[in-house]
Amino acid sequence: MAQNGLDMDIQFLPGVGPKRSALLKKELSVGTVGELLRLYPFRYIDRSSYVRIADARPDMAYIQLKAKVIRIDLHGNSSVADAPADGPVRFNTVKRISVWVSDGSGEMEMVFFKGIKWMYEKLKPGQEYIFFGKPTGFNGRVNIVHPEIDPQTGQDSNQGAVTSMTGVYPSTEKLKNGGVTTKVMNRLLEAALNKGLEYIEESLPEYVIRQYGLVPIHFALRNIHFPKDMQSLEKSRYRLKFEELFYLQLSLLKQKYIRSRAEQGIPMPKVGDAFNRCYEALPFPLTGAQKRVIKEIRDDMKSGHQMNRLLQGDVGSGKTMVAVLTALIAIGNGYQTCIMAPTEVLAQQHFRNIQKFLEPTGVRSALLTGSSKTAERREIHAGLEDGSIGVIVGTHALIEDNVIFRNLGLAIIDEQHRFGVEQRSKLWRKSTCGAPPHVLVMTATPIPRTLAMTLYGDLDVSVIDELPPGRKPVQTIHATEGKRPALYRFMKEQIAAGRQVFVVYPLINETEKLDYQSLEAGAEDIMQKFPFPQYKTAVVHGKQLNDVKKFNMDAFAAGRADILVATSVIEVGVDVPNASVMVIESAERFGLSQLHQLRGRVGRGSEKSFCVLMTGQKMSKESRRRIELMCATENGFELAEEDMKMRGPGDLEGTQQSGLPISLNIASLAKDGLILNAARSAAEAILSEDPILHDNRNLILRKELTKDKYQVRDYSKIS
Repeated sequence: MAQNGLDMDIQFLPGVGPKRSALLKKELSVGTVGELLRLYPFRYIDRSSYVRIADARPDMAYIQLKAKVIRIDLHGNSSVADAPADGPVRFNTVKRISVWVSDGSGEMEMVFFKGIKWMYEKLKPGQEYIFFGKPTGFNGRVNIVHPEIDPQTGQDSNQGAVTSMTGVYPSTEKLKNGGVTTKVMNRLLEAALNKGLEYIEESLPEYVIRQYGLVPIHFALRNIHFPKDMQSLEKSRYRLKFEELFYLQLSLLKQKYIRSRAEQGIPMPKVGDAFNRCYEALPFPLTGAQKRVIKEIRDDMKSGHQMNRLLQGDVGSGKTMVAVLTALIAIGNGYQTCIMAPTEVLAQQHFRNIQKFLEPTGVRSALLTGSSKTAERREIHAGLEDGSIGVIVGTHALIEDNVIFRNLGLAIIDEQHRFGVEQRSKLWRKSTCGAPPHVLVMTATPIPRTLAMTLYGDLDVSVIDELPPGRKPVQTIHATEGKRPALYRFMKEQIAAGRQVFVVYPLINETEKLDYQSLEAGAEDIMQKFPFPQYKTAVVHGKQLNDVKKFNMDAFAAGRADILVATSVIEVGVDVPNASVMVIESAERFGLSQLHQLRGRVGRGSEKSFCVLMTGQKMSKESRRRIELMCATENGFELAEEDMKMRGPGDLEGTQQSGLPISLNIASLAKDGLILNAARSAAEAILSEDPILHDNRNLILRKELTKDKYQVRDYSKIS
């Protein structure tokens, strides 16, 4: 019975009915009183003050006027007539009405295209009303189209103090056309609070509310919709955001606590000879950050519990080196390692690098991709089954059913977000050791801490936040079309000095003809300005056959081509130390993290490197900000934080915020980092004392976590 008020269909609320109810369900996924109460305003309008008509401007957001109706004009198909003195108005011929109002400081037109008859009959010349809406400019005058209207009554000044802040709710064109205005939404919420608030039970334990100074749930819900004052609104916001983030963290961390106690891992107590031989033969010392991360990994692998660790490191920070040494720990303990990459290009590059490092160790490695020949495959399958291959690098070809390991002890997954859930779980099941393999997930996409704590909240996170010695910063320059001749001169100077150049075009959509046309036109222009045989240009894009793509890419990597013109297919994985210039065409069309990934393709050798961002003259405010940030910093994590603030977490490339364990209604990962930290600390403190929430005082928490929305997928099992 307690749930009845919340489960009631919103069509039974006053002013809704079946038609509006269907519209609200379709447009906002709101079907019950309980769901409506959790639909929060995204901003508030102060209804306590009035603007004079003389002061109204089209650039104002929303304004409120107190004015008298002075006349009403009816506009038909071709003529304009004043309200007729006699005879009925034929409303079917009227297309719009203009209601002229005055407040003594000036006159303004209120325009209505809908509800014409109703407005005409409701508004009486000579009477004063309150008009509320968005001012717009037309023919040099300011008007308001479809304002909200309230009669001016004697009690108005008292009402203003009670409801001076009006919530604005998410809306769509269809909702507006269906008459669901801000005013209607406010009326619905008032009805929903009256009908459902008493049935809402407190969802946080008393001791958590007390410890974190939170307001009770009833206070929070009433004041988020109808704030008594600014202070009540802030307290309510904090409480609701804290609760959302707290339960998100609690659900993730609870899995982690349970797993760390239950999931037996393969104990790997030794380091082994192969590790030592590789370590001693390294051409350069490890950075402090690499040493710290290897120690964290080593502690995990010898603990007897399964490792589930996310390794974040900016482009070129030395993640591959860490991966090799981790693989050699597994080998030193008698186990095999597989390293899975999202593309053949990246798998081949990993394999080349890894082979170099493995040379002094005598460990046998192999590469398995979709284009491996049959005889080669047979040999690799046999080597994996008898255990003679210690390290296998590959693409999703590694998860095919006929790939059988003798004793897989470690799975390293690069750029995890590019693999589907099902693909990853197949790899998980390949262990034959009676315990799951240790898992190291690597990403070069810098993920802001708040997002990493949420997307990978149940993984342990290691960060390589230091670049290897010898890596020079990449100088980033912004240029527009007028600078192209100077850019081409600069490219020729670099090529004359023995360097190579990337030129990248945006490919926003695989089927976008325009994108390919601009790439083809750009490639033609370059071949004209950099004629063969003095200059050699290779072209790579997604529509080419794999063999052609590979041939051109290899030509550039081997130094046989001076310039590589490509789509962003090269964003991940092309390692050409001799390339010192990255030209990004139409840079305003790329996101920050993609620009940063592309820039990371140069500066890999010891020479000074450059990244040139070519844009059009006209750019949006966001695009200009992105370009400025790219020129200002090379820190991928700083850029990722800014990217998330600018675009919201849903758009961050490579992080698939759509895969968030639960949906957030009010909290924002981009803006609420401090609340997230507090919520996570609270969840950690509770679980460290009561991992399965068995204590009576945590009964509320246990009950809340059984709700469907908290049945989150276990990301840690790469499944």
